[in-house]
Amino acid sequence: MMTLVATIVVVVYSLCLAFIFCYSLVQLHLTWLYLTRTPTQVPTVIPKDWPTVTVQLPVYNERYVVSRLIDAVAAFDYPKDKLQIQLLDDSTDETTTLIAEKIKLLQSHGLTLAHVRRGDRTGFKAGALQHGLASATGEFIAIFDADFVPSPDFLKKTIVAFTKPQIGVVQTRWGHLNRDYSLLTRLQAFGLDAHFTVEQQGRNNGHYFINFNGTAGVWRKTCIVDAGGWQADTLTEDLDLSYRAQLKGWEFVYQEQTESPAELPAEINGLKSQQYRWTKGAAETARKHLTDVLISPKPLHAKLHALFHLLNSSVFVCVLLTAILSIPVLFIKESNPQFDWVFNLGAIFIISFLALVTFYWVSASRRGVSKAAIRFIPEFLMFLIMSMGMSLHNSVAVLEGYMGRKTPFIRTPKYNIVKAQDSWQKKLYTLPTIRIVTWLEGLLALYFVWGIWLDLQLKDYGLLPFHSMLAMGFGLVFFYTLAHYKKA
Repeated sequence: MMTLVATIVVVVYSLCLAFIFCYSLVQLHLTWLYLTRTPTQVPTVIPKDWPTVTVQLPVYNERYVVSRLIDAVAAFDYPKDKLQIQLLDDSTDETTTLIAEKIKLLQSHGLTLAHVRRGDRTGFKAGALQHGLASATGEFIAIFDADFVPSPDFLKKTIVAFTKPQIGVVQTRWGHLNRDYSLLTRLQAFGLDAHFTVEQQGRNNGHYFINFNGTAGVWRKTCIVDAGGWQADTLTEDLDLSYRAQLKGWEFVYQEQTESPAELPAEINGLKSQQYRWTKGAAETARKHLTDVLISPKPLHAKLHALFHLLNSSVFVCVLLTAILSIPVLFIKESNPQFDWVFNLGAIFIISFLALVTFYWVSASRRGVSKAAIRFIPEFLMFLIMSMGMSLHNSVAVLEGYMGRKTPFIRTPKYNIVKAQDSWQKKLYTLPTIRIVTWLEGLLALYFVWGIWLDLQLKDYGLLPFHSMLAMGFGLVFFYTLAHYKKA
């Protein structure tokens, strides 16, 4: 019986490591594509007659940032007679009054603004976008979340990139208004920068599936309609529509050189709600589209990348299972020498670590961080540590997505946090309770402290760095959650 249990543990442990290994190789291939292929340049030809554009701004209780957003969009350097701005407002607080006041002021400046209200929040953001589409007058649809502050030339830079009728989307790179606000924002920026450089541009260079990121991009309206419109059956309506459009033959263009600055969540509860939505929504989208992708006429290498693109949130499940099982593995190694060959193969997963180092190093080099290894190395390690600490929270979201458990769209609070002296603590958004997942994160921190003790007792130091990072990661996430909840 004990041998059977040991075999099951080793098999699950090995499969999880194998998935992480394959995922890291895919990321390494994207790095290669990013470095070796020239991306499409922003066209410099100015059209004689600019097309009509509708800018959709889906908002829900954004009292702290909605005025900033409207001012930025109103400053677009684009012909006013070709521009429609829709405020898709589902708010239940004073955001609605702030929007009405802004619209009244800006309409006198010759801008066309529509304050679109619905009777309820059916479909959440996807429902608001689909509702607004019915009255959108633009040939192109630009979308911005409330935390973004696009530059005045955004539309002119993106609209000219629609050089062919089959191009359905132009997506831009996210920037960060508050990158250096805290350790939490620096680590978020570190991870997002890799996605918006190596990952997105690498996929685009390889002509693989990429995704509209929900904001800071422009759609051709006919593409949205042809792909079936915005649907609310996943929490990532952006990824869902992206795959439906590309499966129908539409092409996407990624503009790394065009930056759209946004505000990062300044506290852990906002980050957790955002991560929950992204990871669960990705799992829901995989459940919805993976079969269609695999039977599509796309090339095999494109399908392989799509597989890991849609399943990338499953990495958190594999990290969590590998972590939890790593302590039983210590005892299995001691008493089951027949598994030694399996554990010896574990040395090849150093390649996984080196692949990820390369992936993030290349991303960091694009903003000059790699010139100072003394900064890159601790940032990279802290990013891995926090990612491990988020693995329980995100695994719950992923498993719920695969099982089809439906939950509402929980918005990420925005506080207009830009400067170091800005504070979110006294602002109105709060969470009502500490979830059980938080207490489990605290218990896991203690579990991996025990793992460190076992490593030392058994003089098996191979997993000591892993257990140390896990203890720190779960401990930090637990500490941040309690500390930020108390301040909220």
